[in-house]
Amino acid sequence: MVVAAIAGLAFGPVSLPPGGVAAELVDLIPGVNIHSGLSERDAAILLQLRLPRVVLGLLAGAMLALAGGCYQGAFRNPLADPYLLGAAAGAGLAVTAVVALRGSDMDIGALPPSVPLAAFGGALIAVALTYLLGVAGRDRTPASLILAGVAVSAFLAAGQTYLMQRNADDIRAIYSWLLGRLATNGWHEVRLLLPYAIVTTVVVLALRRELDVLSVGDDEASGLGLHPQRSRYILIAAASLGTAAAVSVSGLIGFVGIVVPHIVRMLTGTSYRAILPLSMLFGAAFLALADLAGRTFAAPAEIPIGVVTAFVGGPFFVLVLRTAKRVIT
Repeated sequence: MVVAAIAGLAFGPVSLPPGGVAAELVDLIPGVNIHSGLSERDAAILLQLRLPRVVLGLLAGAMLALAGGCYQGAFRNPLADPYLLGAAAGAGLAVTAVVALRGSDMDIGALPPSVPLAAFGGALIAVALTYLLGVAGRDRTPASLILAGVAVSAFLAAGQTYLMQRNADDIRAIYSWLLGRLATNGWHEVRLLLPYAIVTTVVVLALRRELDVLSVGDDEASGLGLHPQRSRYILIAAASLGTAAAVSVSGLIGFVGIVVPHIVRMLTGTSYRAILPLSMLFGAAFLALADLAGRTFAAPAEIPIGVVTAFVGGPFFVLVLRTAKRVIT
């Protein structure tokens, strides 16, 4: 994660020396005085433009990966993901509705604090619909949950498209947000995301041991003294809050929640005590590197970060689908 952060800060349309970047960051620590060798212009690029963007990417990546790992454990489904379960689509529809109601005077890059709460409501409703359609019926296979998520996402996307079409003046700003972006207005987006990220992290990591218990089945978990449904609802709500907050400031960025937890699972095993905290670190690094790729591959133009993650996540999802074939059938 540290390497990804330094790379994101150092490289771009204007390259900065990594050593100078690291020294400039250390110089921010109170009581430390280190000469980084960066010019005043380079220091301004680093501290005012790139640092807020990289920090936002680290937070958003950590939240999406943590939510993905949490959903996979809560639903006992290796294909569960904020994007596939409809959480991202629900949050996106809520944000689009807020922008449409506020009109063209609202800056999509300077969202008010109420937007993450609206996105949370949308994400929670979407996940609840997916759960009711895919799990609450007689057919409780993991495949039914994913199919329900696809159906709910399609329905919500249709509603979002309708709102965008009815508000043509705002469609350009909303469309760029839908593709995913980490462009910031200083530290506004970071301050907006941070409190929700803290709540999500504390709740999910505090209950990560319960995910290991849930993995053996509800009956066995109840026999071990756990209340499965209560724990599951709390974990889903916390993961949805983190997803909604990340989506509200960075747009719809898919596949982070399925790629990163699976990579961590390959490296560490199946215990969520290790998967969840490491998913946060790997997710932060993954999104920071994806943003760096989007800024540099087509410079001076910029590839939306959602496009970059889809290029990586699409083939990876096919691989996971093949390896999980026995589970979903």
